[in-house]
This record gives sequence, structure tokens and C-alpha cells, in this order.
Amino acid sequence: MAAVELTSADTGVLQITLQRPEALNALNYPMVLDFLAVLAEVESAPDLRAVILTGAGRAFCAGFDLRGYGDDDRLTERGQIRGLLSRQEEIAGIPVRLHQLQVPVIAAVNGAAAGAGLSLAAACDIRLAAEGAVFSAAFLRAGFTGCDLGSSWLLPRIVGTGRAHELILTARRFDAAEALAIGLLSSVVPAESVIKSALAIADAIKQHPPLSVALTKKGMWVATETPSLAASVEFENRQQVLSALTEDQPEAALSFLEKRAPRYVNR
Repeated sequence: MAAVELTSADTGVLQITLQRPEALNALNYPMVLDFLAVLAEVESAPDLRAVILTGAGRAFCAGFDLRGYGDDDRLTERGQIRGLLSRQEEIAGIPVRLHQLQVPVIAAVNGAAAGAGLSLAAACDIRLAAEGAVFSAAFLRAGFTGCDLGSSWLLPRIVGTGRAHELILTARRFDAAEALAIGLLSSVVPAESVIKSALAIADAIKQHPPLSVALTKKGMWVATETPSLAASVEFENRQQVLSALTEDQPEAALSFLEKRAPRYVNR
């Protein structure tokens, strides 16, 4: 079995499942290669509306596998500096590509999300978690810098600068209730309902035109880097005109007025 599995969770919804439950889904070299291959499939999938990311077993992702990553040959061939940089860039490509997917990505955090696991969750657009889930920006505990896999950019934008500094610099564990309170999560649900709840969010997203959703995701993230309200409004104005000229826009309005399911053509 592949260490990262891609399945169809619903019409237009793909589910990425981390499949190393015996290692709490900790990242190693084969798993990272599988993850990158899965992302390539997702990026080219037709009629995709949403992606769900979750873990098998009792953990979402426990971070980097400290027992051994499995790319010693690369380090021997390239040397420590070039080899480690290649490894780092490879792993860091995963949260970047998750974040850049055209469709919304929902993290269904079924258990522990530490280090890389927290970064993967943060790279998603929406996060929900099981009641027993625990979190930690654990990089400092392993002797690395606390800024890894996008955490220094993502966490401050999700929970605020002060809170992000405290979580990263202490590397402390915190539970799902605190994660909900600080805005890292949108909801906390019973463990058996994590995927069902993620699918409900995906279904709500699917009620809206595909291009409008894609533009909205892009616009929301662009706004986090835009220096002024006026600049954001200029960007929004152009997105509104683009969406208004699609065939799906009048169908969205008409289906709402007629209280029926929309029939989108994605044009």
C-alpha cells in the first residue's frame, strides 16, 4: 500500500489519506515521494471541487520521522549541505502545493498534528478536528528552527502574530479546544464524525460556481499580502467582473431563487 492514498470521497471531492498509522503518519522519504505523486494527480484532476486531507489511525501526522528519513544515499552522493537542502525543499514543496491548489482544501485532523503535521494542517484553507486531537509546533523540540514548512508565514495569518510566536517558541502541546478558541480550527467534532463533517463542508462549497470558488480562495489569500484596503478592493472588483461574465453566475442566482440544486457547467 502507498504511504499516501488518494480516493474519491464524493462527487468532485478527493481525499488524501496519510497511510503510515504504525508510525503516527510521520513523514519519511517514501511517504514524501508518494505525497508529491498524489499532489500531481490532484492538480490535474478534472471537475474537482474540494480536497480533504486526513490521516489513517490515531494521528493526523506526527511530523518528521526522527527514527530515520531514508534518503542516506542522497546525502552520500550530494554531501550534507546539498543533500539536506534538497531534502528540505522536497518536503517543503508539499505545504506550498497544498496551499496553491485551485480548490479549497479541508484538513480533517483525526489525531495528533505535530511539527510537519501542524504545517500541513495550516496549509489547508479550512481545518476541523476530532475532540481528542492535539497540536504542537514541535520543530524546536527536535533541535531545528521553529520556522519550518511554511509555519512562520501560515500560523501568524491564522492565529495572529503574538499567539503564533508563543506556540512556535515554546513548542508546547495544545488540545483541540484551545485550537478552536484561537482560531486554528473552525470546529471540533466527535472522532467518528471527522470525515463526515469535512464532507459536509465540501458539499456546502459545491453549491457555489466552481470558478467563483476558485477566485474567492485566491482572493482571500492575496488579501493577506495586500498592503491596503484600496488595493484589495481593486483586486476584488476585477474578480467580481470575471465571475459575473460566467455562464454559472446566472444559474447560481436562479437556483437560489427557485430553491433547487444548481446545475453548473464550469464556464
